[in-house]
Amino acid sequence: MEASQETLPLNTCHVQKPLLIINRLHMLLHSTALGVLFYYRVSFLFQNPENRGSHLLPWLLVFASEIILSFIWFLGQAYRWRTVSRCVFPERLPEDDKLPAVDVFICTADPIKEPTLDVMNTVLSSMALDYPQEKLHVYLSDDGCSPMTLYGVRKAFEFARWWLPFCRRYRIKNRCPKAYFSSLEIDDSDFARSSVYMEDKQKIKGKYEAFKEEIQTFQQDKALSKYSVTVGDHSSVIEVMQENIIYDVDNVKMPLLVYVSRERKPFSPHHFKAGALNVLLRVSAVMSNSPYILVLDCDMFCNDPTSARYAMCFHLDPKISSTLAFVQFPQKFHNISKNDIYDSQLRSLFTLQWQGMDGLKGPVLSGGKSHLLPLQEYFGSSNEFIKSLTQNDTSVLLSGQNSLLEELHLLVSCRYEIDTKWGQHVGFLYDSVVEDFLTGFILHCNGWTSVFCEPSRPQFLGTATTNLNDVLIQGTRWYSELTYFPLYCLPLWCFATIPQLCLLNGIPLYPKVSDPYFIIFLFIFLSSLSKHLLEVFLTGGTLHKWINEQRIWMMKSTTCHLYGCLDALLKKIGIREASFLPTNKAEDHEQTLLYQTDKYDFRASNIFIVPMLALLTINICCLVAGVYRVILMGDWGKMLIQIVLAGFIITVNYPVIEGVVIRKDKGRISQSVAIHAILATMFLLAFYKLVLVNV
Repeated sequence: MEASQETLPLNTCHVQKPLLIINRLHMLLHSTALGVLFYYRVSFLFQNPENRGSHLLPWLLVFASEIILSFIWFLGQAYRWRTVSRCVFPERLPEDDKLPAVDVFICTADPIKEPTLDVMNTVLSSMALDYPQEKLHVYLSDDGCSPMTLYGVRKAFEFARWWLPFCRRYRIKNRCPKAYFSSLEIDDSDFARSSVYMEDKQKIKGKYEAFKEEIQTFQQDKALSKYSVTVGDHSSVIEVMQENIIYDVDNVKMPLLVYVSRERKPFSPHHFKAGALNVLLRVSAVMSNSPYILVLDCDMFCNDPTSARYAMCFHLDPKISSTLAFVQFPQKFHNISKNDIYDSQLRSLFTLQWQGMDGLKGPVLSGGKSHLLPLQEYFGSSNEFIKSLTQNDTSVLLSGQNSLLEELHLLVSCRYEIDTKWGQHVGFLYDSVVEDFLTGFILHCNGWTSVFCEPSRPQFLGTATTNLNDVLIQGTRWYSELTYFPLYCLPLWCFATIPQLCLLNGIPLYPKVSDPYFIIFLFIFLSSLSKHLLEVFLTGGTLHKWINEQRIWMMKSTTCHLYGCLDALLKKIGIREASFLPTNKAEDHEQTLLYQTDKYDFRASNIFIVPMLALLTINICCLVAGVYRVILMGDWGKMLIQIVLAGFIITVNYPVIEGVVIRKDKGRISQSVAIHAILATMFLLAFYKLVLVNV
């Protein structure tokens, strides 16, 4: 019996055959229609120049946009070619004493945008993972070198001495204190009806409230508030919380908890989050040197304590472990509204595309690949770090080891990476502020694989952005998302302006209704929308959710993706330096209320609002004037597609109209901005029409 159990797999992989058939059939039909569309467009170029007349330039622009969209669609079919799902069996893992050690990396940079209490909840949830405590090591990187964050870590470690035994004793599933004590959390503990459990729960809740109050009191201290963040100029700080208190209240060894703030100088490159993660790689290699690393965002708390064991079901699988770089869990969020108007959960990416990528070489995220020779040229001058490359799981305390402490400060100094391969061939890569995507891509290019694991219970829950400004700013930072995605900005700007201006002037860009090619254009339009709708339904979404995804896709493509592409270009040619703006994770009751009631918060930067207003004004004006002209001229058949396109854009962007005309709350669009943008756009339209008439 024991022999048969040993051969049982730790995980299984299943191809989703019904979805595979649907996807491949859609690819065949849609690609055939695109081939006919290209034939129609190309044949126009060989017509008599006199017949083409003034149509050529707008025709070429629209054709170029159709080519770009088709190219993006074609690349995206890779995610739909072979979608798979996986099951894991953590109960089949080896005994605890045979499990490998795990280092947990958490990065924070700003205690204002990333509230200290929320960061500490992430720290506590990771310390409380259902994993051998002596094999668990938690490292927090604080790029702000904030006394507030360091104080929070100290207090979190004190509270952990009570919280961790409570979670183990009663087998608590949600080990994030904030979420556990939330009034919305359902108490599903096996001991929920026990009076002893309820008494202990109230006792721990009292200690958590005291822990919260201590942090809030410290934050309100006016003498320290101006020193809460040290931007870009501070010495390194390393503090090991296990140094003073080793055991919890049940006399069980606590996980190692280390606070790290690397040295920062104004004129030394720090490489944002990738630089912070590489520092943690070096520090952890000398202190604990675990063979596996769990990387968490500072707001991404552990929602299921078994997540590390789930990952080990893949890493300890002899069939795939030799080439497996990382296990990716879906990013899910605890504050998503029913309709998620900003698509903050990125449903298409985290549920659909990653399953498809898992059917290929796996999803992209992060990881590291080491080259061994010559060692100091690649890894730097630390002998202790180089020694760690040939060792595994070396737990070290710093008491009385001044030489080792000096070595750690060397590893976190801003000078350490000079003349090394860090960020190029070692650790997380530096060529992009989205270091996870880039590093994951390079790992796959070098022959490594990854897997996507999506258990029924979300393993980690983060805080989603709940206002338009943060969503769009975040989008400019993600300009390299899946490499080609931002190219949407070019065709969408074209489709939002060129057909409408041609409608205004009676220039047809599409076949008339009686033309057989009309069916092709109609099919492609409906095929794209219906396939997206089907995917939304298959992942538990609704019609309202589908409309919201269409809406935010248009908003992002015409604003932040455009700015992100321009930003990347300027950085590439050296005109602009790379920048990283942390997303604001602090709760704002007013913004949250608007989000939960499906109202867009238009208190965003004018560089985002003005293009939306301008494009909407163009479509409304051209639609009204175009329909009036069509009624007079009677050429509905020639202009119908352009009329429908303008109407579709206006309908999808109705919330912008609502934000200008109807809404009276604080989240509406500023009247002064709206008036200036609309009048300026109408003036340019009138000028364009006047010039065209005179020509």
